[in-house]
Amino acid sequence: MNPAKVARDRVRQLTDLPNIGPAMARDLEFIGIKSPGQLAGKDPLRLYRSLCRKRGVRQDPCVLDAFMAITRFAGGHAPKPWLAYTEERKRRYGAV
Repeated sequence: MNPAKVARDRVRQLTDLPNIGPAMARDLEFIGIKSPGQLAGKDPLRLYRSLCRKRGVRQDPCVLDAFMAITRFAGGHAPKPWLAYTEERKRRYGAV
């Protein structure tokens, strides 16, 4: 969902999260995340690596940006576009 349209009190399913559409929701389900509440306290890099490992192919680093956005949101931060995390991802994780 577009981060500008996210209402925290209405987040019930994965596609209610900022930056998450149907395809990314399927990726999250593939790695065992079935509901938004399961994201609290999760490490976005671990989620990203899990998806890469289970899919058998390196995912686009933008996926890690989206995982950073949703785990921060789950931790109480305001919803932000995934690209707001790109520079931080590059600083923290380099070439993932």
